[in-house]
Amino acid sequence: MTRISANSVQSMSGRRILINRMLCKIFYVGGAVVGVGLILVGITGVPIYTHAREDSLRTADAIVVLAGQHDGREQYGFQLLRDGLAPVLLMSDPYPSSDSAMQRACRTRIEKAEVLCKRPPELTTRGEAILTRQFANERGWKTLIIVSWRYHLPRARLIFKQCFSDAPKALILRSVPRRYDYSLVDWETKYLYQDIGMVKNMLRSSCR
Repeated sequence: MTRISANSVQSMSGRRILINRMLCKIFYVGGAVVGVGLILVGITGVPIYTHAREDSLRTADAIVVLAGQHDGREQYGFQLLRDGLAPVLLMSDPYPSSDSAMQRACRTRIEKAEVLCKRPPELTTRGEAILTRQFANERGWKTLIIVSWRYHLPRARLIFKQCFSDAPKALILRSVPRRYDYSLVDWETKYLYQDIGMVKNMLRSSCR
């Protein structure tokens, strides 16, 4: 039977205390870094996303409604179409066939206007931009009104500049005219999601 000296016991105990102290420091420092990061995401998210820039309405070759919540975006697209701001409405349709709201929207017909519902090749904003570019190449579209919720506008602008056109007057970004009531945690999550998406697409210079 191996005998453990008192010095060895003290040494082992001292190591445990040291390790516990180090772990506590790492935990507190890590928590502080995460906390500061979340505060910065919230502070920067308000001007970038909550107050995202919209463009003044003017006539365009087509109106493009990006997919997302059925928060009134389809209805707003139809309103712009009825107002004569473009002769064509293209709605991104990645939804399942059981989605009754989208089915109703796609069956809607407007006199002297065209309504298109198409599934993008990728179920992302980039996929929607690629789909739009395909139609633009076929039909000669040079200007677009793009509809999404306000917090998505900066990322949509970036991606459509990469995939459609970076000409000064090519894109008219418009948000769905409504308010969104979310908790602080929900807002933080949405800001962070948009930040990650912005960085990801900034690193992707090409659009295929």
